[in-house]
Amino acid sequence: MENVNLEALLVDIRRCTLCEPYLPLGARPVVQVHRDASILIAGQAPGRRVHASGIPFDDASGDRLRQWMGVAREIFYDECRIAIVPMGFCYPGTGPHGDLPPRPQCAATWRAALLSLLPHIQLTLVIGKYAQEYHMLPRPDSVTAAVVNWQERWPHLIALPHPSPRNHRWLRQNPWFEAQLLPRLRDRVSVVLQGR
Repeated sequence: MENVNLEALLVDIRRCTLCEPYLPLGARPVVQVHRDASILIAGQAPGRRVHASGIPFDDASGDRLRQWMGVAREIFYDECRIAIVPMGFCYPGTGPHGDLPPRPQCAATWRAALLSLLPHIQLTLVIGKYAQEYHMLPRPDSVTAAVVNWQERWPHLIALPHPSPRNHRWLRQNPWFEAQLLPRLRDRVSVVLQGR
């Protein structure tokens, strides 16, 4: 994929059917990018509702993530400011404990080329286990370990738990997250967005 520009790569991504045999609702890649974006949200994979709408984080997880970041919907969905690139671009289906993991073929096929075409990223929010294993070396022992040690990669990369409503227990067990990390996260997001 050498010498591919972002627009051409996005056309190829949006036409991708590589994982279709494994996807219960078929392929519908959901990604938001622009060359000028300064914040990258590296998530897991779209859920069923996002698959239906084609809009990333168009669900309760997105509501919570926007609240964590301190941004309104219109800023969150401004692709010139915020890129949203999950580990898997399509809804992987549901398992016994929630959505299945992102299909590994997606990141292996598209991720390096796509991220290389986003030269202005100043802050990457790495959400959940699969994104943290890709973006954080050495790999963290757990999501909790990655989030607890958030200052190690500050201010350019911040590990976050998944903002799913299913994560109430984690949030209750880790009150420091809302008290200590979220105010710093909101400040950093504001600084990066104002620096445009």
